Amino acid sequence: MTTTTVQLADAYAPIAEPLREVEAAFDREIAGDLDFVNEMCDRVRSYRGKMLRPALLLLSGKACGGLTPEHVVLGAVVEMVHMATLVHDDVLDQAGERRLRPTVNATEGNIAAVLLGDYLISHAFHLCSSLPSSRASRMIGAATNTVCEGELMQNRLRGRIDLSETVYFDIIRRKTAALTAVACELGAVFAGADDRCVRAMRTFGDRAGTAFQIVDDVLDVVGETDKVGKTLGRDAELGKPTLPVIHALSTLEGAERSQLSKILSCAEGADREALRAMLDASGSIAYAIGVARRFVEEAQACLEGLPDREARDSLHALAGFIVRRSF
Repeated sequence: MTTTTVQLADAYAPIAEPLREVEAAFDREIAGDLDFVNEMCDRVRSYRGKMLRPALLLLSGKACGGLTPEHVVLGAVVEMVHMATLVHDDVLDQAGERRLRPTVNATEGNIAAVLLGDYLISHAFHLCSSLPSSRASRMIGAATNTVCEGELMQNRLRGRIDLSETVYFDIIRRKTAALTAVACELGAVFAGADDRCVRAMRTFGDRAGTAFQIVDDVLDVVGETDKVGKTLGRDAELGKPTLPVIHALSTLEGAERSQLSKILSCAEGADREALRAMLDASGSIAYAIGVARRFVEEAQACLEGLPDREARDSLHALAGFIVRRSF
């Protein structure tokens, strides 16, 4: 067991039992009548990994007043939505591996993967509709709308080497941070927290989610497949502008800038090692990690004054984990 795993186990300790209940609720909901669908769902279960989003939801609820049965349902719902986005992302990125296993699209084809993602989204809202109030459904629906907008923005702007940091942050806040923000917000809302606490938890989730995506983009360049667990190097190949690239393009001049532009223009033949060397030498990798750390610090500042110290400390630790994972 790695040091990181031990640290995560410690952070998850206050919600260990509710998190197991979330897993059980997830499995019950997606079980169907067709064996081949259940087999594909078994693949999706292997994507669960650290279950960061339901953990954040549960810890936010515990930190803001206490957990209810609704928190378990909502934890399963946000994990289903997240899993659906992963299945669809693998199609968009033409990825062949996730969690060190072949992706659904790699073995079953793009059509089956898209339909499986739709199946998960459908089950997420079916489960959410079991709650007595429609508030959660509306909140999650709004967040998934925002996630789709972020993906559409990113697709629209592929290949744009003149993309600004402002637009980049707008994209990742939509496509990634929106779901972590609503997870933390739901945790607070269903714990009966006051408006100040609800806003603080939403901001925490937004900042933590933004940092998570920045680090994910850095790992796409510098990470190792056996540690990150998925196909790497796809951002450059698909023309997705990320923070290290945007920073390098804004700071490099002359021949160095031309060389970087040439690497990026190679599309399917993009040289990941050459790109990594240029971004490292220009200080752009360090710059992006520094920005992620600042977002984590902003997230951690939102936790001051939360009533449950144990859960608050776990949220603080999880935010810190974001910038340490797989480096």
